[in-house]
Amino acid sequence: MMMHGTMQDWPLLVSKLIDHAAIYHANREIVSLSCEGSKHRTNWAQVRGRAKQVAGALRRLGMQPGDRIATLAWNTWRHLESWYGISGMGGVAHTINPRLFEEQIIYIANHAEDRVLFFDLAFVKLVEKLAPSLSTIEHFVLLTDRAHMPESSLNLLCYEELLAGESVDEPWAELPETAPAGLCYTSGTTGNPKGVQYSHRSNVLHAMAAAATDTFGMGASTVVLPIAPMYHANAWSIPYVAALTGAKLVMGGPNFDPPTLHTLIVEEEVDLALAVPTIWLGMMQYLEKTGQTLGKLNRTAIGGSAVPRAMIEAYDKLGVRVLQLWGMTEMSPLGTVGAGVPETESMDYQQQLDVRIKQGRGVFGVEMKIVDDAGQELPRDGVAFGRLLVRGPWTVGSYFKGDGASAFEDGWFDTGDVATLDPLGYMQIVDRAKDVIKSGGEWVSSIDLENVAVGAPGVAEACVIGVHHPKWDERPLLLVVPKDGAEVSKENVLAYLDGKIAKWWTPDDVLVVPSLPHTATGKLLKVALREQYKDYKLPTA
Repeated sequence: MMMHGTMQDWPLLVSKLIDHAAIYHANREIVSLSCEGSKHRTNWAQVRGRAKQVAGALRRLGMQPGDRIATLAWNTWRHLESWYGISGMGGVAHTINPRLFEEQIIYIANHAEDRVLFFDLAFVKLVEKLAPSLSTIEHFVLLTDRAHMPESSLNLLCYEELLAGESVDEPWAELPETAPAGLCYTSGTTGNPKGVQYSHRSNVLHAMAAAATDTFGMGASTVVLPIAPMYHANAWSIPYVAALTGAKLVMGGPNFDPPTLHTLIVEEEVDLALAVPTIWLGMMQYLEKTGQTLGKLNRTAIGGSAVPRAMIEAYDKLGVRVLQLWGMTEMSPLGTVGAGVPETESMDYQQQLDVRIKQGRGVFGVEMKIVDDAGQELPRDGVAFGRLLVRGPWTVGSYFKGDGASAFEDGWFDTGDVATLDPLGYMQIVDRAKDVIKSGGEWVSSIDLENVAVGAPGVAEACVIGVHHPKWDERPLLLVVPKDGAEVSKENVLAYLDGKIAKWWTPDDVLVVPSLPHTATGKLLKVALREQYKDYKLPTA
């Protein structure tokens, strides 16, 4: 007979995170820029009480454990309250990305069979337009007070009035830790978006790992600003980690422009902020123009796409340490973090940068390996590259309703990335499997090329795609967006690249374009660019 340990069975539930914050860090502030235009202050104790009122309101509306409750909202205290209240009553908090195409929003809301939709003032017109196609939603709750309720064709419930009749002592649901707590859909650049359903256990374990010293290194004295939205893989788990550690949580609401974010960072004395590279690129340009600094900010975690070397150097000069991350919606999202180890700390600065441009080392809870097309594991020598497979307690085991079964292989999830692993454990993404450029039997990394090209004088953004070549199969085409007022030419960009990349990686052409398309999560939409330039004739062809 199998023996068991004699420790207590204490389920890892999301509600325990907010309980901990309310008991041990009751007065720690939560600061939001609201959709109504003001700055709002609350604390962990008040958020916990109002989250319990959300739980009570949902029960009064007839919601049951396991029901999917959707949100279409920015990062604010009301979104945070509803988020914890939904999972606390046993529901599944389905955060919908408002930047998706309307058809995708309709698809995922219906696919998830959402029963209630909480949404911000900014999305009233959108929801009115989509409502006739949302076949399962029974109640529309507007995240505002009575004074800001608009005229609407829908029978809207007012969030503040909904909560007013409920108790701050509403009990949390008693659940197994394996019960679902949240649902996020992939951005769906190919085919329909696929749902990733997080469990209470996976969210709590992920938050514990994310709080660690060599991850986000958060504690009660941290002031954290997750610019990454809550619909983007749970704002990278920061609302959970902030509750677990008792950190002060700062949220920008609907604001993503550099001046507003800069003011928020300085006024609230933020020391850790998290966002995709495009946000920090805009902030760099703002600081260059204004000559301002970032106050007490000393660390920024950047994920979503590779961080250019030039950006790391620029923020180093400002006294802000860039912590590069890699992960996916399917990984809750944390996979690797670019923290240093003793071996790297003893290197000179340029050697350290060679390591810091990699996506980071795996954290405990994430197993990684690279394999060839036959499924054979490849060496961790920093040279061999292959398909990156992952597994662990917060990595997806199957998609919601069984979609995308081909992504799973003998208990491993195929990330769709091509990567290297080096002897120190650092992983580097070579490319997305579908984006790698196959030229004359060799691979060209579009990511590496982009990261070098974005350092060229006057270049704000760069994108590399493969274009048909009669001799080499594919060759790289480089598209660059100039900074405001900058003069950029093909000749100048190629001159800058000379000596910084392998000769045979040199783009066969450079086009200066006014803008580049992005996915709903801010990544370059290369599938659209490949379609746009599929018939483009390279000058070398």
